[in-house]
Amino acid sequence: MVLESVEKPGNLGAILRTADAAGVDGLIVCDAETDRGTDIHNPNVIRASLGASFTVPTVAAENGRVRAWLQDQNIPIIAATPEATRPYTAVNLTGPVAILLGSEAHGLSQTWLQAAHEQVVIPMRGQVDSLNLSVSTALLLFEVVRQRSRFP
Repeated sequence: MVLESVEKPGNLGAILRTADAAGVDGLIVCDAETDRGTDIHNPNVIRASLGASFTVPTVAAENGRVRAWLQDQNIPIIAATPEATRPYTAVNLTGPVAILLGSEAHGLSQTWLQAAHEQVVIPMRGQVDSLNLSVSTALLLFEVVRQRSRFP
């Protein structure tokens, strides 16, 4: 899981809880070149995570280093963006992947969108055009869980 420029500590804490529940291997928090996101050690992150900040390996890193590392590891980048046309359920998430989401206000930077192997959208059927970042993360992570599960 990779997040760019998360603005709200409560969202980051909730994402950590979801990451723990989904069995995520690790969370990387990046800042866009022009923004400063939430500190992963912010007390409100720790509180909102209900302990998951101690169970999910989490690091803060610079965008360029993270992109290079993902490329070196041959890990496909799946970027969630409202501008995509392919639904997140239509992408193969059964192998190693980096699920990438951006800030609540601005989404992902162009740098990440261009680096993505696949851009996906969460289809919206109502009048509202966006979901909370932690809710979007939960949908994507549990789609990974669903695709990797072997339920009869």
